[in-house]
Amino acid sequence: MPRSYERPPTPDVRSATAHSRRRYARASIQTGDGSVTSTKEQQRRVRDYRARRAVHEGKQRRLRRDNVIAIVAVVLVGTAAGLGQWWYADSQPSDEAAASPSPSPEAEGTATDAVPDPSLAEGRDWTGTITIDGVELGIELDGAAAPQGVSAVINDIQTGYYVGKTCHRLTTSPRFEVLQCGSIDGTGAGDPSYQYGPIENAPADDVYPAGTIAMARAGGDANSNGHQFFIVYGETDIPSDAAGGYTVVGQVTSGLDQLVADVISAGTAVDPATGVAPQDGAPAEPVTIDAATVQ
Repeated sequence: MPRSYERPPTPDVRSATAHSRRRYARASIQTGDGSVTSTKEQQRRVRDYRARRAVHEGKQRRLRRDNVIAIVAVVLVGTAAGLGQWWYADSQPSDEAAASPSPSPEAEGTATDAVPDPSLAEGRDWTGTITIDGVELGIELDGAAAPQGVSAVINDIQTGYYVGKTCHRLTTSPRFEVLQCGSIDGTGAGDPSYQYGPIENAPADDVYPAGTIAMARAGGDANSNGHQFFIVYGETDIPSDAAGGYTVVGQVTSGLDQLVADVISAGTAVDPATGVAPQDGAPAEPVTIDAATVQ
């Protein structure tokens, strides 16, 4: 059966008021010294506590933020210095010169008459291929954005310079994933035939997308580009140094995934001294440029 609804009796207002006063009295908080604190006083203390805690937490957040900023700054400075040394070591003219704190005159980046004229790039896009360890990469070169760099690469391809040259260095760090090729002696010691500048078409944000083809150079020297280039196989951050960024001559348009699967995946060679494969070193197996074309 449905429940019936009965109107509740009208409460006695006077008794309810007296009851409320008694409840209010019982609601007071007794402090440690036996005194009685009113509800309003307790609420004030709670508000004061929360205000003090908010100030404290704000200070802690600022402290943590400042610590993080300081750590990031140290890491970025260290990374920039390390990258500068990385490219610098790769572009030394010889082992003998590398032992000296000052590079030889050739390594100062003075261009010679052997440097191809920028007009060779014709201010247009060029297409072609570079075959590395049997993997054919489709490439596109931007002669309008980097006329000097593209002219040098075109000349090296047309004269057959790259055929038989090795890719002597591989990096596998997250956000620093490149394969560097084209050293004249396979060691990355330098390109004594010529050097040139300026830096062209470098990304303003220092981010080099996967597929980027860019020229290696000495750290802090905008006029030390030569024959060596690097292929970015995973998005990479390379902080600009005193000279700027790195000349981007073009991009890989096909075959990059195959290069990663067949060549990059082998990693770097194990360092005999440590028994560990470094994230920056020679490829585990020799990597060679088989052929290159451009049109």
